[in-house]
Amino acid sequence: MIEKGYIQVYTGNGKGKTTAALGIAVRAVCAGGKVFMGQFMKGGDYSELKAPDYLPRFELEQFGEAHFISGEPSDEDIRKAQAGLSRMREVLTSGEYDLVIFDEINTAVHFKLITAEEALGALEMKPDATEVIMTGRYAPKEITDKADLVTEMKEIKHYYNIGVNARPGIEN
Repeated sequence: MIEKGYIQVYTGNGKGKTTAALGIAVRAVCAGGKVFMGQFMKGGDYSELKAPDYLPRFELEQFGEAHFISGEPSDEDIRKAQAGLSRMREVLTSGEYDLVIFDEINTAVHFKLITAEEALGALEMKPDATEVIMTGRYAPKEITDKADLVTEMKEIKHYYNIGVNARPGIEN
């Protein structure tokens, strides 16, 4: 699909990091590409889990618990993130995918489920023609330094602050 793949990072406290990655995934599939999305720290029922039913050449796996980490992560949180990183290395080195999305990997690094060095080690395995997207708040400097494109989502106003919960098909 592409000759040169770059590393993109979507970070910040604003809404839209995973959404941006999913938008690029749709574009890639519509251009004939094959996409793999691995979701760190997610094990819940998100609407995008149905995307493989509608998008040929789009695969998605989750590497997390259904709960959000508050405080210290559990041993199971760490185990799932480590297993997820191992799976993402396999996917990345397979050469089978045009776009590989590490969803919420920056947040997984922030919560010390994996290290920035481990995440960077996976990037070192990236084939030249594979695009990589890394999402999540708190992107560490080591990752933003390695990236070719970094976008910070900044919250200006959010209806969550007036009590609107995540809505299926929009935030969930």
